[in-house]
Amino acid sequence: MTLPKIPLAGVIGSPIAHSKSPQIHGHWLQTQGIQGYYIPMDVSTQDLADVVRTLPRMGFVGVNVTIPHKEAILSIADQVTDRAILIGAANTLIFRKDGKIHADNTDGYGFIENLKTGAPNWSPRSGPAAVLGAGGAARAVIASLLDAGVPEIMLSNRTRVRAEKLKSDFGSRLRIFDWVQAGNMLDNAALVVNTTSLGMIGKSELRVPLDGLRKESVVTDLVYAPLKTRLLETAEEVGCTTVDGLGMLLHQAVPAFERWFGVRPEVDRATRAAALR
Repeated sequence: MTLPKIPLAGVIGSPIAHSKSPQIHGHWLQTQGIQGYYIPMDVSTQDLADVVRTLPRMGFVGVNVTIPHKEAILSIADQVTDRAILIGAANTLIFRKDGKIHADNTDGYGFIENLKTGAPNWSPRSGPAAVLGAGGAARAVIASLLDAGVPEIMLSNRTRVRAEKLKSDFGSRLRIFDWVQAGNMLDNAALVVNTTSLGMIGKSELRVPLDGLRKESVVTDLVYAPLKTRLLETAEEVGCTTVDGLGMLLHQAVPAFERWFGVRPEVDRATRAAALR
């Protein structure tokens, strides 16, 4: 009798010890009764291509990709989805049965699903969005907001040239503000999004003036350590609907798990608890 292969998945980055993905996927494997494993792998930039091309032969069905490899992986993959091309980065690889490496980006999907769950009354057409930051996470957020139908995105970044690059990539629905004027975006924003690492444990605080926040606004922070950043605390005091960053991490993992293991997992309280262990 031939025993079935045990499916393997994992996450590649450097460093990787901080990743919560093994806890999330490990929880789903257990609750779904799937005999598989999800493994964190610290892989250097120079080894990335060799490692990725070897993994399918070791029984891997796919992997997540995180910092600093999300851009470089695009040139290694055989097929890249339109949304990964638009964002300029991939976070999910699927190793197909025909030997092809398929790259996708589920960050934008995770962001929107987290918003829908945490702020069910938010509508993309309710008004402009104010986005802080212009890195890879901002690209995923902007692409997903434009796709959802947000009429205008006000964008501010500490280095203005990076924000201008996003405007040239995404078009006229973006309006750029200097970093010193970032607080002015909040006056008219239906949605406020921090995509920077400011406010994270071990990083500087987000020092953008928040007195323009309105209680009608939805405020979300991609930082999830701490779960409640100063931005979210202040927004709560104003009466805003707030959405923490952990949900984005959980929801972006759903399509990957489904593609790898053939079952669509649920993001519930037990999933959040597993990520916070």
